[in-house]
Amino acid sequence: MPEPTYGRATDPSTRADPRAPVTPAEEFREDQRRLGVSEWGVRVRVLRGVTVSYGIGERPGAGYLRRAEHEGIPVARRTTGGTGVLHLEGDIAWSVLAPRTHPAVGKDFVRAYGRIGAGLVRWLGARGLPGEWRPAPGLDTDYCVLSGRGEVLTAGAKVLGGAAQHLTRSALLHQGMIARRVDPERLRRVFAIDDAVRLERLTGLDELGVRDSSAELAREIALELARDFPGPIS
Repeated sequence: MPEPTYGRATDPSTRADPRAPVTPAEEFREDQRRLGVSEWGVRVRVLRGVTVSYGIGERPGAGYLRRAEHEGIPVARRTTGGTGVLHLEGDIAWSVLAPRTHPAVGKDFVRAYGRIGAGLVRWLGARGLPGEWRPAPGLDTDYCVLSGRGEVLTAGAKVLGGAAQHLTRSALLHQGMIARRVDPERLRRVFAIDDAVRLERLTGLDELGVRDSSAELAREIALELARDFPGPIS
């Protein structure tokens, strides 16, 4: 296994076209490639289009996937866990790839959301928003950030994003997303989420009053995450 090479974080703004939007499927493929070659570091990208993704343990014939295909929405499988997620234009995908020996991973890696995602809490705080990693609320089986699995990133009492993991013998891929906005109508049609209690627990950057471009926010998030995982930012 290659030794991790940690150094000063590379500002992604110095790279050619560093924030070109990608589809979720493209992002998942790139994360899987990085995992295969132990390419340690942080990756943050703006997503384009609309996609429903699902975790490695989900059935391809799950009801929400059939409804997504009926709506003409592409579906993409993640190698990480969890259930379904609706990805919208402008959402921000982030991932950290670290060796299992990294202190933020630890033997209790399944409870490492707060350690690995600490940069996101700091980033929200710098924007005057009270961020925290909390246990998932357990309100919906199919929609990942409303399920009872793992932890979610909250802003106030509302769920802004989540994360999932893929562990190998040598590395941990910690893969997350932050919502740009909430689309109640699509959530109703695809995930059958139509009651106020569940919908009101969800929020996005637009709803929180964050008006900067997703590209600028992705740059800020990448630099903040790299404080804990210094090395190349891709």
